[in-house]
Amino acid sequence: MATMASSLLNTVSSSIRLSNSNSNRCRTLPMATPISLSRSRRRLTIRATETDANEVKAKAPEKAPAASGSGFNQILGIKGAKQETDMWKIRVQLTKPVTWPPLIWGVVCGAAASGNFHWTVEDVAKSIVCMMMSGPFLTGYTQTINDWYDRDIDAINEPYRPIPSGAISEQEVITQVWVLLLGGLGLAGILDVWAGHDFPIMFYLALGGSFISYIYSAPPLKLKQNGWLGNFALGASYISLPWWAGQALFGTLTPDIIVLTLLYSTAGLGIAIVNDFKSVEGDRKMGLQSLPVAFGEETAKWICVGAIDITQLSIAGYLLGAGKPYYALALLGLIAPQVFFQFKYFLKDPVKYDVKYQASAQPFLILGLLVTALATSH
Repeated sequence: MATMASSLLNTVSSSIRLSNSNSNRCRTLPMATPISLSRSRRRLTIRATETDANEVKAKAPEKAPAASGSGFNQILGIKGAKQETDMWKIRVQLTKPVTWPPLIWGVVCGAAASGNFHWTVEDVAKSIVCMMMSGPFLTGYTQTINDWYDRDIDAINEPYRPIPSGAISEQEVITQVWVLLLGGLGLAGILDVWAGHDFPIMFYLALGGSFISYIYSAPPLKLKQNGWLGNFALGASYISLPWWAGQALFGTLTPDIIVLTLLYSTAGLGIAIVNDFKSVEGDRKMGLQSLPVAFGEETAKWICVGAIDITQLSIAGYLLGAGKPYYALALLGLIAPQVFFQFKYFLKDPVKYDVKYQASAQPFLILGLLVTALATSH
């Protein structure tokens, strides 16, 4: 177990370490030539250079316009962020707290599906630790390492983000990756001991999830280069893994639940596609085959909503066939408003209305997850 964790950490460290300070070259993602670096004290400025797909030159500005940004958006790690100089706020921004709630909710669903969660101080404390592991630590690790490997694409799409703007140095990024990864794996080990597991399932779930996060972002595999594989891996990480963690903590993770949650992860694939539309320009220039690039934005919109809606309708059919008609009807009732907001926002303009769409529709999707979890627990 320790050997696997050590191997993963060594891989992460060796993959993201830059060349020494006497060199002005460093490695980039596949399809791109080396990027240029310039240093001033501990600040790092990154400039995207030529790519194999197109000869593109994009220079990341030192700062985004501070007056036009939002401090709230900065803390959440979303577009429209204020340019910040406080290092702790920058570190939080890199972890993208806006992405934590689905993982935290997944733990809730897994605990509910186990049928063994009780409103005692101990069970609540266990669930909070599991949420901390899944959200701030391991999702924070995922987002930080993803931003690192996306630094040249962000120099085109979002040059104001902390890494391409030079707001945080290479060593500070490396330190953050290690702290979050070790912290998440450590909490997983504590949960195994706390739950009295003979087999350290929480640790291996955390280790497996961390490995998927790494190969999603990093070469040579870089799953996100493939729109289907990358988005499904992302969907499974946000739906299946936290559910499995919550259920394994309080009960037994069974094969039927694994299959059901992986099916539900197809809806997560659709949600992941939503985020691809805002990066079309950079993805196309860097040769990444996201679905909006591969199929065109109009077709990708329908693939997105189809993956979300058909998956949930299939789950509702499964619940009906399993003799749980009330849960199936409840899930159908939660699908209807999602379809409404898809037509109102997403299908009109997936870039302009992406935040409104996700804020409006996703609460119904995650409530559907809980309905399904409660159905499987009875």
